[in-house]
Amino acid sequence: MENKKGISRTELIALIVSSCIGTGIFGITTNVSMAAAPGPALLAWLFVGFGILMLVLSLNNLSNKRPDLEAGIFSYAGAGFGPLGEFISGWSYWLSAWLGNIAFATMLMSSLGTFLPIFKGGQNLPSIIVAIIFCWLLTILVNQGVESASFINSIGTVFKIIPLVLFIILMVISFKGGIFTTDFWGHVANNFSKGTTTGSVWEQMKGTLMTLIWVFIGVEGASVMAHRAKTRSQAEQASIIGFILLLLIYILISILPYGTLTRAQLAAGTQPALGSVLEAVVGHWGGVMINVGLIISTIISWLSWTMLPAETTMLVAEDKAMPKMWGNVNAKGAPTASLMITGVLQTIFLFSLLFTEQAYTFAYSLCAAAILFSYLLVGLYQMKYSAENQEWGQFTIGLLAAGFQFACMILAGWQQVLLVSISFIPGFVIYWQCCKEENRKMTTAEKTVIVLVLALSVLSIFLVANGTIQVG
Repeated sequence: MENKKGISRTELIALIVSSCIGTGIFGITTNVSMAAAPGPALLAWLFVGFGILMLVLSLNNLSNKRPDLEAGIFSYAGAGFGPLGEFISGWSYWLSAWLGNIAFATMLMSSLGTFLPIFKGGQNLPSIIVAIIFCWLLTILVNQGVESASFINSIGTVFKIIPLVLFIILMVISFKGGIFTTDFWGHVANNFSKGTTTGSVWEQMKGTLMTLIWVFIGVEGASVMAHRAKTRSQAEQASIIGFILLLLIYILISILPYGTLTRAQLAAGTQPALGSVLEAVVGHWGGVMINVGLIISTIISWLSWTMLPAETTMLVAEDKAMPKMWGNVNAKGAPTASLMITGVLQTIFLFSLLFTEQAYTFAYSLCAAAILFSYLLVGLYQMKYSAENQEWGQFTIGLLAAGFQFACMILAGWQQVLLVSISFIPGFVIYWQCCKEENRKMTTAEKTVIVLVLALSVLSIFLVANGTIQVG
């Protein structure tokens, strides 16, 4: 059998790890410790890890059973719920990806500000201009060919993992069991837990969910890029290996610091949180190393997330769930039109950083909420396909995957989910244009779904107007 040119298993693993390990992991110790003590945090990782594993297993099963659906995560929604289902999945994924880039831009410029005072804070005009330059440089690179950009990503991933591995080693060396077990379940409010959530284990776990989901976004990268892999089996293997590596790294980095500093100290740390922890343990050089690592990590992850949204719209357009323009490719096989549209929108949105003090938090919370729509539809189609073929074990996996995503929407992200619904106002206009282009009439079911989603968007606008949902 001919070994076709494409992205190798190693490069796919690097893509998954690089896509996930971005800015989130560098702030995770503060974000998790504010919400949970070590005991509830470990249970939260178990819950989220299990839910993401069900998603990965669903993706692998569908990739194996439906190799004809080359758009992967999006075409699964299309196969199960029609063109509108595929559009909703693709639109949500595309939105999530470029909003993640806004979060990357904010953190990158803030990190550069520790070395170059002109960028201090990361949200002034010089920062915005440089961020826009980065945005377009990466867009041009991906436009020269996705496989070549993937190769660069693989090399960069090695360099950004080094400070994280060193962080883990230093945390193990300085770990103290007595500190780690102090108020292990977070029930006691005292000076060691000042500025943190105390009380029930469940409330503490719930407070970590969006943070943990944020750092896992990108785990489906091998599925999105499966049609560019050398073989589908390599894409499936990359998904499992990438997930295991990520879960191990995340647990070690977020849990080990509980044994080096008190929970109050961890919660009060400045961003990047890993820099604060390492500086407290080994001195100033530790903070500098983490900042350098964060800068490299953000740039490389930004590269990955420039690839993913463009691939998304191209694949959805090829399945005729978006207008043809979004699927146009150049001589290198890169979706130029999609890249340009996404780049323009990112440029416009970057200027909003001048008018809000919480751009990073707002961008990444919307990013995490948007991706839940795509993940939910994967679980639902896994259930539908497995039921039709009487594969009840796989049906259970799909049920658990869909149940996990829906639970996260309700428990931790309902405000962000409502905000994401606003994006479907222009989105459904684009879908209508696609239907018109394909001479396809919308079904009654599609019209009903559109009306319901638009009703949610109107509710969201009302809740923002009366202050129930805070966006600034």
